[in-house]
Amino acid sequence: MASSSVDVIKVSVRFFAAARDRAGCSSCELELGPSATATVQQALDALVAKFPPLKGLLPHVRVAVDQEFAPLDSRLLEGAELALIPPVAGGAGGAGGAEGAGGAEGAGGSEGLFRIVEGPLSLGEVVKAVESTGRGGLVTFSGVVRDVSKGKKVTRLEYEAYAPMAEKKLREIAAEAKAQWPGVEVAVVHRVGTLVPGELAVVIGVSAPHRKEAFRGCEFIIDRLKQDVPIWKKEYAEDGEVWVGLGP
Repeated sequence: MASSSVDVIKVSVRFFAAARDRAGCSSCELELGPSATATVQQALDALVAKFPPLKGLLPHVRVAVDQEFAPLDSRLLEGAELALIPPVAGGAGGAGGAEGAGGAEGAGGSEGLFRIVEGPLSLGEVVKAVESTGRGGLVTFSGVVRDVSKGKKVTRLEYEAYAPMAEKKLREIAAEAKAQWPGVEVAVVHRVGTLVPGELAVVIGVSAPHRKEAFRGCEFIIDRLKQDVPIWKKEYAEDGEVWVGLGP
């Protein structure tokens, strides 16, 4: 029977961080069928058959479909892009889990400065993006690479990101903050690539009419970033390396 008559769909899959290490590649394509019942779970089953080392990682992985976290029973359409999202730099994973992973219902996006970059960061950039004479409180956060982690000397970090989804999630999180604290403005820039101790990994600026909302908003942004934004870091110490959030 000709392949064109087979009731299947084709989807693409992207692997990041520990998932890429175990798959041995950064992407692949799958054919799933029958098309009417193709789901995220079916895609995961097919991936384990194709890349057996992924099996032990799946309990720790969430799945994104077209840059949105999706539950295991989500239907897949022709041309969908899946991404395996291992635990991010500050969070713990859960297979396919969409529950509690996304933004507030209907939060939408947020205009402003939300970027993933490869070069050095400037705190002044996020300050400029949120400062205003109408907002009297302005709080910043600078995340700096440490030289010690869990008693071990760190030589460098390797950050990577699913950049389009990461920037989208940052906008959604900022929209959540604005909904919770009206008048808040947010800017976030995160660096990827090789960083050594002392270098900035992330800079955040949050302004509000009053200081309390600015402080709370800034803490909210960094906490949510570490839960749901697809950015990973591999920590290199004198005795080995590890993806932070996953363990050896």
